Amino acid sequence: MRYPASEKLEIIKLVEGSHLPARLTLAKLGIPRTTFYRWYDRYWQRGEAGLQDQSPKPKHVWNRIPDEVRRRVVDLALEETELSPRELAVTFTDKESYFVSEASVYRMLKAHDLITSPAFIVMKAASAFKDKTTAINQLWQTDFTYPKVLGWGWFYLSTILDDYSRYIISAARQGIAQQCPERVETLHQYAG
Repeated sequence: MRYPASEKLEIIKLVEGSHLPARLTLAKLGIPRTTFYRWYDRYWQRGEAGLQDQSPKPKHVWNRIPDEVRRRVVDLALEETELSPRELAVTFTDKESYFVSEASVYRMLKAHDLITSPAFIVMKAASAFKDKTTAINQLWQTDFTYPKVLGWGWFYLSTILDDYSRYIISAARQGIAQQCPERVETLHQYAG
């Protein structure tokens, strides 16, 4: 639990003024001794200001790309508008002799709203086929599966199914050693 500086100071004064040993007072308050003595040390070194919460984040990030380099990357992106972030990273590294990763270039461009999404063609799946079969033998479906038969091993099972009647025209089992052309032989046999 985080305590504000005023509560930390109050706890320090309470422990100092208590007739009980510090260990027992802290146990009754439910505060670990290491935490209390860390507060106490900071209080004696810097006064009340030492009890303020300090930001856990570092003031300087060691691998931050300098602002000048960021500006040059954005300038290059504005000059070379047709290049992707990957191509920009490579071009920048070649021209400036300063390595900037593709991900960093992407983040810089995104921060400046310079990323354009590609023109995807969105295709929606239909709920049914457009050209439905109206009679048998208009459309066949094939399926090759690889089932395991206990005690026998693995086999290829090729089936040919009529789309209209859902009738299985052929089901052939081939052994594992056979090659693909022999498995497709079933198709040629019935396609005539």
